[in-house]
Amino acid sequence: MLHWTFKALFARPVYLLASACGVAFALILVIFIEAVFAGESGRIVAYLEQSKADVWVMQRGVSNMHMATSFISDWKVAKIAKVEGVRKATPILYMNASIEIGGRQWFSFVVGMGGGDGRAGPWRVVKGKRQPGRGEVVIPATLARITGLDLGATITLNTKKLKVVGLSEGTFSMANSVTFVHAADLSDIMSAFGMVSYVLVDAEEGVDGRALAARVRDQVASVNAMPLKDFIASDHGLAMQMGVEIINIMSFIGMGLAIVITGFTVYSQTNRRRRELAVAKALGVRNRAVYGSVLLQAVCVVLLGLAIATALALAAAPLIEALVPLVALTIEFEALLKLGALALCIAAVSSLIPARQVLRVDPATAFHS
Repeated sequence: MLHWTFKALFARPVYLLASACGVAFALILVIFIEAVFAGESGRIVAYLEQSKADVWVMQRGVSNMHMATSFISDWKVAKIAKVEGVRKATPILYMNASIEIGGRQWFSFVVGMGGGDGRAGPWRVVKGKRQPGRGEVVIPATLARITGLDLGATITLNTKKLKVVGLSEGTFSMANSVTFVHAADLSDIMSAFGMVSYVLVDAEEGVDGRALAARVRDQVASVNAMPLKDFIASDHGLAMQMGVEIINIMSFIGMGLAIVITGFTVYSQTNRRRRELAVAKALGVRNRAVYGSVLLQAVCVVLLGLAIATALALAAAPLIEALVPLVALTIEFEALLKLGALALCIAAVSSLIPARQVLRVDPATAFHS
């Protein structure tokens, strides 16, 4: 029966390829929706992840960066640095702002870095300086490509003109970008003299981040301290709430189309073999074997379709990002596994329905013209 199954499957390679391409068409839309979601959600917290600080310290009552305002007296930085288990404490100023770049307004996280310390700055600079001085700024390379700007150009933060001295990679998303300026410039703009927004704490070797955060909260008044993992989760959760409805609608539409197209494709592919299945039944093949044959062929079609969709998505992703730099794509293996499992379930149901209809009919009818 196994030999007959594969022989029947590959007897009409055009039909097989057409069915697989139909499944691929259904799945590739979902792959790209999931890739956009993964890419953008990853970029939203990229700064926190790349900072690699063991603990983040902020104003009491604050637990995220998105749409948040945090102010800590700068003298507390030295006190935080003296807490047992702290190896280094790096302060930053921070604000959410609209920046004028190339004649357009762009929402951005603005990070004010201290002079001589690039610890909290961009993690990858593709052109120019990594650390801005007074009157200077490092902007995302993606924004530079979109607006046609280069090093030496001028942008406006509030009313302050800043010279572009560096272009960073991985600091742009559709939701927000990350822009780096000198802390003194941001202090002037925010009128935040004698204040910092967050303190990035590096723990000594072997010190647990959660325990260190608790010590900071106990020993330094009016601050909140969170281990990096918790801070990322909190910030990511808030960011997702801001756009989760749109994402859910897109995912629902894409998944609905995938279910309909995959189901119809597999159903049609099985339905074309109704006479073959009836003949097999008439020749004494057991129902269990027929069902197994149908399922095996449906699995082969779906797996081939998933392979085609994945190959096309991986090949197209770099091209799409080059043509549409606003979009960040990340194709995750786990998402592909979940999509494949769903497609296999749909295929199983869609293939067994026509098979069951055939097997319930008198096998002798298979020989009638």
